[in-house]
Amino acid sequence: MRHSPPAFGVFFAAVLPEVRRRVEQNLRRVRGPRSRVADTLDSAAVFATYGRCLTEALLLASGRGYTVARRSRGVEHYHACAAAGRGVIIVTAHTGGWDIAGQILGVVHPEGVMLAMQRERDAEARAIQDAARQRAGVQVVHIGDGPLDALPLLNHLRRGGAVAMQIDRVPPGMRSREVAFLGARWRAPEGPIALAAISGAPILPVFTHRLGFLEYEAVVSPAIWLPRRATEEERDRAAAAMMGAMERFLRAHPTQWFHFTGEGPVAPAGRGEDNRRED
Repeated sequence: MRHSPPAFGVFFAAVLPEVRRRVEQNLRRVRGPRSRVADTLDSAAVFATYGRCLTEALLLASGRGYTVARRSRGVEHYHACAAAGRGVIIVTAHTGGWDIAGQILGVVHPEGVMLAMQRERDAEARAIQDAARQRAGVQVVHIGDGPLDALPLLNHLRRGGAVAMQIDRVPPGMRSREVAFLGARWRAPEGPIALAAISGAPILPVFTHRLGFLEYEAVVSPAIWLPRRATEEERDRAAAAMMGAMERFLRAHPTQWFHFTGEGPVAPAGRGEDNRRED
């Protein structure tokens, strides 16, 4: 069980050349250009780690008594913003441990985390994934663009809870802002920023990575605060701050970003136009 997932990961890298090319492109964006050999080795490491994380998520949901060892770095940033009693909006990404983020983030917010996710189009697949997360003690709320979709999140924050949202992908139709990221202009989701402005809760960047077999670490960055009536400039700065925290994490852990979609920069860096964008 400890050794087969990397082999499967490397196998998928070999049989999915288009996905492998995307991974190599992401690696060059994160850690700069390197040799072809380095690209091949690092992309294999991405797929191998992805295979390990998937396998360990299944083990934790199997009911066979497996547990995850959780570590944290920078948890003092959480304590500083939780003291305000407004709840916490945790922004994270598809990195090592993303599928068990609710359990890993428990080391940061012991009372549990509500995971906000875009609705899966396949209802059957969504039911299977949600059942596995519920067995692991993770509360999931599926959101879309409906005006009432954010109500469960707001209520949870008002009770002092934590809501986790992923920021490295922006599905079609989701409101977003353009920000500088990895040397270009990328889209940052508007959701965490709007939720922070409505609720008064701080945005707390927390990213996870795999250390070893069933062992993960959560890296916490300083909180981002927004006034309830935030200006567009204040919202732009918040978007840049949360994406900047993700960029610093990815540069430290380049082979633990599982960004397999074709989504990438929307423009070269430095384009001087309005950052707000709606798809």
